Amino acid sequence: MANRHLSRSIVMQSLYEWDFWGVFSQERLKEILDRNIGEFAPGIPESAFIFSLADQVFEHKSAIDTIIEKCAPEWPLAQITIVDRNVLRLGIAELLYGDKKEVPPKVAINEAIELAKTFGGESSGRFINGVLGTIYKEMNGMQGGITAS
Repeated sequence: MANRHLSRSIVMQSLYEWDFWGVFSQERLKEILDRNIGEFAPGIPESAFIFSLADQVFEHKSAIDTIIEKCAPEWPLAQITIVDRNVLRLGIAELLYGDKKEVPPKVAINEAIELAKTFGGESSGRFINGVLGTIYKEMNGMQGGITAS
């Protein structure tokens, strides 16, 4: 499981760089991922997991960003720190588009909170928990439903 946490860390750091430079091509994201895997996890046995997570974020970025705006209306996307924004993207991708049998929703939320605590600011963990908790409740039909498109 430690490999999965490391994999998520690499994806988050790669998304951060990708977002920072504003070059939102899949090729650029793959280049960043390859470099970060080589630097932080050479020989990692689950590199397919890394690319799968990054692809989920890339493929659904527009829908994910819309969900963030809906679930954190007091925080326009551009005002959310780059770390928090990309932890949310990663967490939402796992929640909505990932294999629930492989990564249960509560695991995806907890992993995102841990990434926020590690890489974000003092209140990042609480912010990520609040947004992803709202999405989780809505996924389960409690408040109108968030749909993966």
